[in-house]
Amino acid sequence: MSHLIAEDPRGRLVDRELSWLAFNERVLELAEDTTVPLLERCRFLAIFSSNLDDFYMIRVATLKRKLESGVSKANTAGYKPMQLMSEIAQKTQELLQRQSKAFHEVILPHLGTYGIELAAWGSLDDAEKVAVNKVFHTKIFPVLTPLAVDPSHPFPYISGLSLNLAVVVTKPDSEEDLFARVKVPSNLPRFVETGRPGVRRFVPLEEVIIANLHELFQGMEVKDHYTFRLTRNADLELEEEESEDLLASMEQELLRRKFGPPVRLEVDRDIQPELLRTLMDELNIKEEDISRYKEPLDLTGLHQLADIDMPALRFPPFRNQVTPDLRETDPDSTDSFFDAIRRREIILHHPYESFTSSVVRFLESAASDPHVLAIKQTLYRTSGDSPVVQALIEAAEAGKQVLAVIEIRARFDELANVRWARKLEDAGVHVVYGLIGYKTHAKLSLVVRQETNGIRRYSHIGTGNYNPKTARSYEDFGLLSADPVLGEDVNKLFNQLSGFAPQTAFTRLLVAPRTMRTGLLERIDREIANHQAGKTAFIRMKLNSILDEDFVEALYKASQAGVKIDLVVRGICAIRAGVPGISENIRVRSIVGRFLEHSRIFHFANDGNDELYIGSADLMHRNLDRRVESLVQITQGDHKRFLIGAIDSYLSDEFVRWEMLPDGKWLEVKESPEGERLKDFHTSAIDWYRVRG
Repeated sequence: MSHLIAEDPRGRLVDRELSWLAFNERVLELAEDTTVPLLERCRFLAIFSSNLDDFYMIRVATLKRKLESGVSKANTAGYKPMQLMSEIAQKTQELLQRQSKAFHEVILPHLGTYGIELAAWGSLDDAEKVAVNKVFHTKIFPVLTPLAVDPSHPFPYISGLSLNLAVVVTKPDSEEDLFARVKVPSNLPRFVETGRPGVRRFVPLEEVIIANLHELFQGMEVKDHYTFRLTRNADLELEEEESEDLLASMEQELLRRKFGPPVRLEVDRDIQPELLRTLMDELNIKEEDISRYKEPLDLTGLHQLADIDMPALRFPPFRNQVTPDLRETDPDSTDSFFDAIRRREIILHHPYESFTSSVVRFLESAASDPHVLAIKQTLYRTSGDSPVVQALIEAAEAGKQVLAVIEIRARFDELANVRWARKLEDAGVHVVYGLIGYKTHAKLSLVVRQETNGIRRYSHIGTGNYNPKTARSYEDFGLLSADPVLGEDVNKLFNQLSGFAPQTAFTRLLVAPRTMRTGLLERIDREIANHQAGKTAFIRMKLNSILDEDFVEALYKASQAGVKIDLVVRGICAIRAGVPGISENIRVRSIVGRFLEHSRIFHFANDGNDELYIGSADLMHRNLDRRVESLVQITQGDHKRFLIGAIDSYLSDEFVRWEMLPDGKWLEVKESPEGERLKDFHTSAIDWYRVRG
C-alpha cells in the first residue's frame, strides 16, 4: 500500500462499508423524493430493504467473522473492526428510522388518497374480516407450523430472512409462560387484500395470522406476540483447490449456507424487553446486531404494492428501440442478421435499445443457422426462463459445438446456475466453470460461422449479464462485431477459460487478472505525462464501484499533476473528491434512479486521440485480481463519439445528481443555481431514444 494512505487513511479513503451505506441512502432519498411517482417510491423502499439484507448477509457477516477471530488491525480506510461495526449499526438505525418515517408518515397517507390502504386488522369491518379469514383458512392455515419451546422441544431453527411470530402462551391451569414460534410463509403474498369495495385495501400477512392464533394454539391462552426477522451469514466459503468436483462442492456449500450464523435481528420498536432478551440469548445476537423500527417488518414486500396497476402512480411506460443498424434486417433470415454485423460493428445501449432483438437474436440466430459451427458463451447471471440458455441447448441438439462457461459462484445465483449447468450438460453442451480461484465475470459470446470466404468469428461483448429480464431495468452497453482481431482475442480468452493458455496476449481486450490492472494504470500514467508535456489530457470513467487502493492513489497522483478527472460512480467510492492538495482536480458524481446504472466506460484523452473501453470490470481488487474480466477497446469513430456523448450527459449540470463533497459525503443536487428543478436523467434518455427511433 502506498505510504500516502498510511499518513492519514480516513482523510484519503472512504471506507467501503460506509460508502455502500451512502449508496443505499441515495436509494432511500428516491423514496423520499416527492417528484418520484408514488408507487415507484414504494418500490425504492423495497429495494432499500433488499439491499440492506444483502449488505448484512455478506459484508457485515465478513466483518463479524473478523471480530470473532480477534482481528483488531485497522483497514486501509483507518477503521478497526469494532469501530466500523459501531458506525454501521448507528448509520443503519438512522436509515431505518428515515425509511419508517417515509413509509408511515408520508407514503401510506398519500396512497390512501388514491384508494390504496395498508390497514391494521383492528380497522377492518366485519365483511372484510370474514373475507380475509376465508383466505386464512383456505390458503394460509394449511401451511403454518407452530413450534413450541419447552424441555422436550428445543428452540427451533430460524431460517435467514424469514419473518416470524414470537408467541407467548399459557395453559389455563398454569401461570407459566411458554414460548412458541410461527413462521410467516414466504411463498404467500406479503399483504392480503381485504376485498373492500371501492378501494385496494391490504392487511399484512402476519396480522392475519395473529388474528387467528387461537386456531393454532387451541386450548391455550395467547398472552403476547411479536414479529421478528433474522438475517444469517450467507457468504460461501468454497475451498476450490481442494475440490475434486466443483459443482458437487457448490451444492454441498449451498446446503450449509442455510445454517450460517445470525448477523442481524429485526424487531418492532415496542417489543417487550423480556421477549427480546429471550430472542437475543437463543439466537446469540448482540445489542448492536438489532434493528428496531415500526411494524410491518420486512419492507421488501412493498414490491407487491408497487406492482398495482395504476399507471398514473408509476413511471410512464416506455418502449425500447431496435438499434438502427438492425432495423432493416429480415426477421426470418439469419444471413440478414449476420450480414448487418459484418458490415460494421454495432454498439448497443440497454434498456433503451432492445436486448431481445439484438443479443438474444444473436444467439438464437446462431443456434438455428446451418452455417454456424460453434458457439461459446459465458454465463454469470441469467433469467429463470432464459432464452439464452435455450438457444445453447438447441444449438447443441442441432449438432453444433457449444461451450458454456458458467459461473456457479455468482453470489445469490449459485443454485440457479448449478441447475442450468446440469441442464446444459444433459443437452450435450460442454460446460466448464472457468479458472480455479477466479470467478468468470466477463460478458462474452463467440459464434464461429462457415462462410464463402472461410471461417468467420462473430463476437458480443457486454457490460451486463445475459439476462433478458434485468436488461429491461439495468443500464448497459454491448458491442456486436465481426472484427477478426476481436474475434481472435475473444477466442483466446475462451481457450484460457476452458483449457490451458496462461501466456495469451490480446490486441483489443484488456483482461483481468493479467493485463487489465497494468493496462489501465499505464494509461493513467500516460495522461499525467501528456499533461506535463502540454498535450491534451484528462480521465473520465463511469463505474459501479471504485475501491482498489492502487487506482485511488494513481488518480490522486494524476490530480496532483493537474490532470482533470471525472468519475461517475453508482455505488462504492473510496476516493474523496476535491480535497485540497490531494484531489482538487477530481469530480465524483452519482446517478441513481429509474434504471440501475450498470455499465462501465473508461475514457482517456490520449492527446486528442480518444481511447475508450467498455466492459465488465469495476476498479476493485476482486475484479482486477480475483475475476476473469474483459474490457474491449472501441475503435469505430461514430461509436467513440456516441460514448463520449453519453459521458457528457452523465456529467451535465442539467440533470438531478449526487455530488461527492471533500468529506466523502454526498449532496443531492435537484435545482439549478437559479432555483429551477433539474431534469431527470433517465426520463431525458428515454425521450432522446424515442426521438432517435
